[in-house]
Amino acid sequence: MPASETAASGPGYLAYVAAAAGEVVVINTATAQITGEYGIDSCQGITATPDGSQVFVAQTGQYSVVAISTATGQTEQITVGPFPQDVAATPDGTAVWATVTGPNTARSAWNKVAVISTATLAVTGYLTVSDSPRQLVFSPDGSRAYITTAQSIDVVDTTTGTVTQSIPNPCGPQDLAISPDGGTLFVTNPVASTLWVIDTAANRVTAELPLADQPYSVAVTPDGSTVYVTELNANVVLALDAATLKPVATIPVGGIPGVVAVTPDGSQGWVGNILPGDVTVFSTATNTVLTTIRAGSVTATIDGAPLAITFTTS
Repeated sequence: MPASETAASGPGYLAYVAAAAGEVVVINTATAQITGEYGIDSCQGITATPDGSQVFVAQTGQYSVVAISTATGQTEQITVGPFPQDVAATPDGTAVWATVTGPNTARSAWNKVAVISTATLAVTGYLTVSDSPRQLVFSPDGSRAYITTAQSIDVVDTTTGTVTQSIPNPCGPQDLAISPDGGTLFVTNPVASTLWVIDTAANRVTAELPLADQPYSVAVTPDGSTVYVTELNANVVLALDAATLKPVATIPVGGIPGVVAVTPDGSQGWVGNILPGDVTVFSTATNTVLTTIRAGSVTATIDGAPLAITFTTS
């Protein structure tokens, strides 16, 4: 099958897609063609350094994070602890943080975040957070990190590496995204089917938006105007006006959309569809689907369950 149903002319980026079946797929965003693959076991979270020179992947089943050099294609495995779920590069590019989720039981739950030096590709230390950390995001200035855990959203001072506040959330928060000005945090609660809006100045929940069908992943456009939320059971992405929190569009995508990410220039949204194992690309200007990426050639395919997406310059 061809790489796309229609040509997706767009920005000149490379999308790195982490697929749970055991690979990272590299896709040219302008052509929607798969240009490379890396065999990496049980991928989950993925992030790129700001300069695009390195991509880091949480290799959950191997208790490690894999560093990829985008210039040479070389990889290096970094042991971090049991079941790393997410990774995020600091805004200055000097470090990558990895949530070490561990077994999800009261008896043996982990509460650590590994800090990896991007220069040495070694763990320089661990931060202590609440049990079973999941997803994380940095404030634009890098002064704070926000981490979803089994029952809270932890606020971390990145200078001291300590939790300054833990916002209780018994609903089991999952994904989170921050506005470009750093003033607003958006958090999905799949079990409660809500989207929380948090004022980061006060670390206070200012809105709790009910959504019908298990909101899972969330992303904000670079200009801060639109929030995109995947709804697992409805097979759609909901577009919200960030200022009013009112829906502006509902975008049909594939089965069980697990992740949404927006290109750095804000022109496209990319959605990983878990059930068919493909990626839907939509225009953020019109909120309409541009293409569905299924395969690039005889040997290049998305081998199921895209769980995370990051972008670098091509």
